[in-house]
Amino acid sequence: MGDLFLVRHGETEWSRSGRHTGRTDVPLTERGREEARRLVPLIRSHRIGAAFVSPLQRARETAELIGLHGLRVDADLREWDYGGYEGVTTVEIQRERPDWFLFTDGVAPGPPDHPGESPEQVGERADRVLAEVDAAHADTEGDVVLVAHGHFLRVLTARRLGLPPSAGALFQLATGTLCRLGTEHGRPVIAEWNVRPSS
Repeated sequence: MGDLFLVRHGETEWSRSGRHTGRTDVPLTERGREEARRLVPLIRSHRIGAAFVSPLQRARETAELIGLHGLRVDADLREWDYGGYEGVTTVEIQRERPDWFLFTDGVAPGPPDHPGESPEQVGERADRVLAEVDAAHADTEGDVVLVAHGHFLRVLTARRLGLPPSAGALFQLATGTLCRLGTEHGRPVIAEWNVRPSS
């Protein structure tokens, strides 16, 4: 079985300011585009058998800029639905809820079109994506790449390692970085994390 590469999209105005960006379809900044372009050599050094991308433009543009082809758009790769906390920073939330923590407390309810998700609901989506990854590994030679979003990929990493969704809190993930999940003695491991090419 090949490795699983995770790419967090490049910087956006909202990621730069710390605003929770779930369903809001904000574009990359120019710096975000450059972060994506810098990943090209890292991706080209591997044989990619399948690539999946979130439907949101910041992820799709990142995937295109790093040169991925034959992309499969997967709605389950969307970012966490932040519900009533969409567009709000952690600092702002903690003014009203000082002990609030996304990975254990989830979010405040939002409008009907994005009501919000619990950590467990995000974990269920991550499990569905991982089932698709395993099927892709079985159907093709090479590695699998997912291009998506920070909090979702952190939960997915926890689930790949057999941990609860809340353990995604342990894996800080910067914009425009590459991570590699592999195996050791048949068990899933983190092989590389938050990798950027050297300047």
